[in-house]
Amino acid sequence: MSKSVFSKNDYKKLIEEVKKHDKLYYQKSKPEISDYQYDMLVKEVEKIEKKHPEWIDGISPTKSIATDASGHFKTVNHKYPMLSLANTYSEEDLQAFIDRMEKLTEHSDLSFNVELKMDGVALSVIYEDGELIRAVTRGNGQRGDDVTQNAYGIHNLPHKLKEKHKGILELRGEVYLPLKEFKRLNRDREDAGLDLYANPRNAASGSLKLIDAEVSASRGLNVLLYDLANPPKEIKLQSKIAPYLRKLGLPVLAKELSHTAKSAKSILDFAHQIEQKRSSLPFEIDGIVVKVDDLDERSTLGATNKSPRWAVAYKFAAEQAETQIESISVQVGRTGVLTPVANLKPVTVSGSLISRATLHNQDEIDRKDIREHDYVIIEKGGDVIPKVVSVVQKSGKRSPKWLMPTKCPHCGSDVVKKEGEVAVRCKAGTKCTGQYISRIKHFIAKGAMNIENFGIKVIERFYELGFLETLTDIYRIKRDDIIDLEGFGERSVTVLLSNIEKSKDCELYRFIFGLGIPFIGVVAAKVIAEHVQDIETLVNVTHEELIELEGIGEKVADSVIDYFDNEIHVEEINDFLSLGVNPKPPVKKKKGHIFSEKTFVITGTLEEYSRTEAKEIIESLGGKVTSSISKLTDYLLLGKNPGSKYNKALKLDVLILKEQDFKKLL
Repeated sequence: MSKSVFSKNDYKKLIEEVKKHDKLYYQKSKPEISDYQYDMLVKEVEKIEKKHPEWIDGISPTKSIATDASGHFKTVNHKYPMLSLANTYSEEDLQAFIDRMEKLTEHSDLSFNVELKMDGVALSVIYEDGELIRAVTRGNGQRGDDVTQNAYGIHNLPHKLKEKHKGILELRGEVYLPLKEFKRLNRDREDAGLDLYANPRNAASGSLKLIDAEVSASRGLNVLLYDLANPPKEIKLQSKIAPYLRKLGLPVLAKELSHTAKSAKSILDFAHQIEQKRSSLPFEIDGIVVKVDDLDERSTLGATNKSPRWAVAYKFAAEQAETQIESISVQVGRTGVLTPVANLKPVTVSGSLISRATLHNQDEIDRKDIREHDYVIIEKGGDVIPKVVSVVQKSGKRSPKWLMPTKCPHCGSDVVKKEGEVAVRCKAGTKCTGQYISRIKHFIAKGAMNIENFGIKVIERFYELGFLETLTDIYRIKRDDIIDLEGFGERSVTVLLSNIEKSKDCELYRFIFGLGIPFIGVVAAKVIAEHVQDIETLVNVTHEELIELEGIGEKVADSVIDYFDNEIHVEEINDFLSLGVNPKPPVKKKKGHIFSEKTFVITGTLEEYSRTEAKEIIESLGGKVTSSISKLTDYLLLGKNPGSKYNKALKLDVLILKEQDFKKLL
């Protein structure tokens, strides 16, 4: 929306549009526009308000903070307001900020602390006498959601400080989802037939606001703390806060990711260095934050209702590229969901050659008015999922509006759209080639039955040859069937059949997950396996039992009941059992074992266990396994050829267990 002349009605509509996007971003974690597009809308509001200050009221996005309150948590007041940062994409604006600070403070060589701008969720964290007592989201800046129970599950947030600290310590930080965890979460959601998160920030927000603290903890959230609302008197500079927090055992940015500067050039040099490193960082950032370093000067400078005057965010442009949609095709997933995909003229974004991008669903295509042969802007959401951001309007005749097919492109069956869902599904079920092949691919995947050397090309070939007419046919494949096939030698056949045989003795949760029941991800499969303990109980589980389980809601419970109400699925399970598939019940977690409530890290190669097996043993005994060494780590389980974690464990005096010691303690 950009006009040279605005009426008051235009101004009100613009504010309503900003408020709509605030709600989508902060409360629903489902933004429809990029951060840059949103920021430009707010800039438009600012321009109008400069010309017409008499129109301004309290609901303007320039005067108030958009709330992230979800309505599901108790809200509490912040003792110290949590403000949002003013931001800019312009080097000229950054220079203007520095000039303004020097003028207001009357210092021509003012120092600034510069650090990364994490793309996550703002959080206030409070310790009392060294114990974590509360965590609150920003909310509207004055009052936020109390998410303390979920904060206890943030992986790197200590429940107790490393050093004694009397009284209240109130910190500010950013909760984020590491890119590795973001990929894992979206894989699980895709396997469960759920919508994917667009980026790590939305995933972090959604995970922090989950009602079930146990499910929230399973998401792999992390936090970085960067400020103190009530710093001790001896701390006079922002640049001294991170070392102080590090000494207390709190998670802060690595030293090389922050900088002290006295000029715009020094700040921009640092920004350019960070922008070059951006794609190699294990988390998402969207710029840098520049703060006046002197805390007394900051106190004098003060703040507006919305933002501190002593800080600004210098934001990086999203990594995007322009290309053309050559065609739009449709994929059919294992649950029958039809997903439109843009086939692109290959283009490089963030160092990757992109030739395809998901278009999600018909609603998304309609909203962005995407058509075949359009020139479009694409970016990698969270540097992971290529997506079409917008259409670049070109002159000339456009292709007709694209519509989802009314027949499945794989099997020709009718498609159906359930009320309340955006997804369109093929009605044919496993009779549909596309669904069936996707279902086999899911069943043998690493998170499910974990049958290695059984890739998609092998699946498609066996299907075409008639070896895989049903899912259970995986366990009917014989050596004589495939030994003479081109590309299959003695060794490859032996390895494949051995892996198939080995998968029969799988964990129950892997089997449940592998069945591909809609809305059942790995976490839900583990919860259900813990409860039912065996296949017979699984098939006969009741709706009432399921909704009593932590993290299992109505939607998931209905899906499980519907699945086992289908006689075909029950017959298939009986078929698996008759072929020797024997899912092992989960080991009940032992209480009182030496490993109970202890934190492990595993490094090197173990002789008698795979890492997954060792992890499952530790968890069955009430312990947990994390990926990084810290003062909170109780044991390092040491295998052959350990990495840098071994040296770090020595420095931190973490107890080191060799494999034979580990076995004795079992």
